[in-house]
Amino acid sequence: MAYNLYADGGARGNPGPAASGFVVYYGREIIAREGKYLGVATNNQAEYNAILLGLEKAQELKIMELDCFLDSELVVKQLKLEYKVKNKDLAAIFLKVWNLSKKFKRIKFHHIPREKNKEADALVNEILDNHL
Repeated sequence: MAYNLYADGGARGNPGPAASGFVVYYGREIIAREGKYLGVATNNQAEYNAILLGLEKAQELKIMELDCFLDSELVVKQLKLEYKVKNKDLAAIFLKVWNLSKKFKRIKFHHIPREKNKEADALVNEILDNHL
């Protein structure tokens, strides 16, 4: 079986109140589900923070092979080096994610439609609802 990380971030307004969340699965079982209120941030900052939080948890759980699923095409394409990171605020978070990703034996980033990221999306909305 494989470990899968689903990550999502969102802001109400762009920028606006923002949150990030992730869910780690082993097969169909959820082994970690966490999120964080970020304060004011952009959607892209929230997306990057979500994958960063998820990768930190995967490292803590000693996961060495991981498939990461995000509904942000921009973040996935930047992590696959298909797009350059031009925004300086995103570049700082990108670098943290990139460096952390190098600690895994195998890691892949996949873009998925929002409908396939419901658990992480629901977590983000739950966090935002609780803070607003």
